[in-house]
Amino acid sequence: MTTDTRTDSLDQAELGELVESSLVDLGATVHAALAVIGDELGLYATLDETGPLTTAELAERTGTAERYVREWLRSQAAGGYVTYDPETERYSLTPEQAHLLADEDSPVFMPGAFQLVGSVAKIAPDLQEAFRTGEGIGWHEHDEDVFHGTERFFGPSYGAFLLDWIGALDGIEPRLKSGGRIVDVGCGHGAPTIRIANAYPNSTVVGIDYHDDSISVARERAASAGVADRVSFEVATAREYDGADYDLVTMFNCYHDMGDPVGVAAHVRETIQPEESWMIVEPYANDRVEENLTPFGRLGYAISTLACTPNSLSQDVGYALGAQAGEDKTREVVTEGGFTRFRRAAETPTSLVFEAKP
Repeated sequence: MTTDTRTDSLDQAELGELVESSLVDLGATVHAALAVIGDELGLYATLDETGPLTTAELAERTGTAERYVREWLRSQAAGGYVTYDPETERYSLTPEQAHLLADEDSPVFMPGAFQLVGSVAKIAPDLQEAFRTGEGIGWHEHDEDVFHGTERFFGPSYGAFLLDWIGALDGIEPRLKSGGRIVDVGCGHGAPTIRIANAYPNSTVVGIDYHDDSISVARERAASAGVADRVSFEVATAREYDGADYDLVTMFNCYHDMGDPVGVAAHVRETIQPEESWMIVEPYANDRVEENLTPFGRLGYAISTLACTPNSLSQDVGYALGAQAGEDKTREVVTEGGFTRFRRAAETPTSLVFEAKP
């Protein structure tokens, strides 16, 4: 009879913790798919609007099958996303649960994030090959839900914080109120671009993105918002967009995705007024790897592996900053591109807001 010395040497308490963590991750993985279903079928919204419901009542109100709804509700209650009352056998949302799951204007609205992470993982087979070859995968190669999920995830937070972030910049807000020129680079579906246009009606805003389909959606969004007369959208790269003498250049959660961030910084330097500002919003990250080994850091590194780093590697230079680059590395590439002043202007638990000046 032989003894497995590897097993004998294991720390059983540590192993138990790892098993528990893996079970949490497994539950979260399948839960994300169910959260998207709950969002798209209106299950969360109906619970929020109607109040405590039985499984049959929720199914009837949403036009869904009770047996599926029953299992879905139990999974949601087990995850803490829905509240269950065993005495009445009814399910409901607390105000906090509703703020997270049913309010699309909430800065912590999460169904868009679930939509994003569920869709971004669809490139896993291509990503495995990219691991072997080192080649990149462009943003445009992702599933369409990635673009919509990104808009729904980031859009509400931009709505909540954007004006505070601009107000934290050095002397920019008065110029925008009187009438300035703004370019939003990497605009996607245009959520922050349109928000800026609404906030500063005397200014003109241009949204830039290399992804044709996203620009088409952004134009539709601008028309629906009634700002198409003062905001326009153009297909162009961050290194080649047109225009000059901008009072404000913005980039929201996209600078780290760019293949040549130094070249982008140099182009921004050429297109901005001498004393005006470039606002760079990036995911919150510390400068040292060990300081980012947190729940948010895990999310940031994971998304970076699936989307951000492959996108950068698909472009010229392929610098691959990554979504957890941190302040020091961001300063390094911005100043290498010609900017002499760089500072952290604002922050939230999930975002760092940098201001760069020529």
